[in-house]
Amino acid sequence: MKRRKLGILLAGSLVAATAAMAIPVTPDPVRDRPTNTIHINWSHTTRSNGYVDDTWWALRDRCAPDNLGERLLCDAIGLLAGAASRTFEAKMSDDVGLPLADRWGLMTAKNSPFIRSAHVETPLGLEAVLGFYRAALEQRGWTENDGAVVEADRAVVAFTTSDGPGLLRLRRQNNMTIADLSLRKLLAATSGIRPAPDRVMLLVGNKTDEAADITVNERTIRLEARAGEDLTASDAAAAKLPDNQKIDLPPGRYKVTLKLEGSAAQQREFEVAADETWGLLVGPDGAPLPLRLY
Repeated sequence: MKRRKLGILLAGSLVAATAAMAIPVTPDPVRDRPTNTIHINWSHTTRSNGYVDDTWWALRDRCAPDNLGERLLCDAIGLLAGAASRTFEAKMSDDVGLPLADRWGLMTAKNSPFIRSAHVETPLGLEAVLGFYRAALEQRGWTENDGAVVEADRAVVAFTTSDGPGLLRLRRQNNMTIADLSLRKLLAATSGIRPAPDRVMLLVGNKTDEAADITVNERTIRLEARAGEDLTASDAAAAKLPDNQKIDLPPGRYKVTLKLEGSAAQQREFEVAADETWGLLVGPDGAPLPLRLY
């Protein structure tokens, strides 16, 4: 009798637990987090003159559970991913020499003879991200210049450093804060990546095994699989791009659409300023990977 009663209780507990795990939950942008599925790429180029060129990018899948069971699984995976993520973040930050905002979902970084730059996308609010960078850059000896522009959905802050001029641009887009931080070094860029005066050079490539279409400023470029995938590795690699993968633009904001074969199109808006050079790669699942090169 006791065994039967115990079995009934256990069965009832399992049914209750299973039912509870299937309880629908409301998506919570604060709680929902990147998972441990992290796509990472790093390239290191050393030249005969001693110059070093490092490029980083990383993309994390997001966990948006529909029920309690999935949410608990997301929490567990997030804890497991934390240590690996912190190790990666520390190494990237040390090698590039720039701080990295927390809870990033996508990041790219560059350390070349001409520039140090980082692009970060995070769900944190603009005010929090701005506060983080101001404090972190002050600790690194950056001096904020007068004339900072701080609005509800964007911020532009210039800095003076011993290595060259620094710039922080923030903007809100699709419930994310997009941060572009750069320090332009004193060495002038080579002709292969230097834009025309008062213009912007945009170089496009494809890191995937699928053909992709990229549309910028109403111009669509067809990129075959792996076309220009190494354009961000060095200025020499960028210079070898065919002319149809080089776009000359005036400064401003641009809507960019990426369409990978077999995947839904992804749209982003990017802000670029005069005398800047950017690389834009089609990443995993068609994700746009912007990287400031100069």
